[in-house]
Amino acid sequence: MAQEFDTSSLVVDFVGGATGRRFRAGEGRGQALAKAAGFAAGVTPEIVDATAGLGRDAFLFASLGARVTLIERSAVMHDLLAEGLERARAEGGRYSETVARMTLIHGDSCSLLGQLNPQVVLVDPMHPPRSNTALVKKEMRLIREIVGTDPDAEHLMQVALEAARNRVVLKWPRLAKPIPTLPKPSHQITGKSTRYDVFVKARIEKNNEMDQDAAPR
Repeated sequence: MAQEFDTSSLVVDFVGGATGRRFRAGEGRGQALAKAAGFAAGVTPEIVDATAGLGRDAFLFASLGARVTLIERSAVMHDLLAEGLERARAEGGRYSETVARMTLIHGDSCSLLGQLNPQVVLVDPMHPPRSNTALVKKEMRLIREIVGTDPDAEHLMQVALEAARNRVVLKWPRLAKPIPTLPKPSHQITGKSTRYDVFVKARIEKNNEMDQDAAPR
């Protein structure tokens, strides 16, 4: 019998909270995650978020003009994402325009990435538990209960590295050890608590003029 989770306190919200504030403030391509994914002047990559979760990273990418495919294998999390996207769509204006660039898929990235021929892949697996569990937010504990611990993160990265045309970004805790079987990243971008290991396979070509004009700065 499938285990039931109380997800009433877990909401995917692109309109309110920190995500909405950053969106309204127009935080742009200078953010570490955007740089890691390859955003630059005249460059707006197409991205697959292989571990969609709450969809915040994908929403950031879409707000910068990218077309983003979100893959989530948890049915519970997928449904929460679908509800959040629908609320943002109903908000209209820039919110509706942003989520129109987001495509949500329920499935396993290990099986789907090869079919999608992605330009850039973001992998943000459930991170290794911190030694001090008091530091783990309630929201993250709920997500961990729903999606599990991602024991196949290593395999997913290998699939992503094979499938991506241009680059793969691994979002990982700043002080966490690298996944041992992976090649050395091309470069890293480090923040206060997060490290982006960037594996570059090929240069991302500039978009055509129409795409550049449509993409927010």
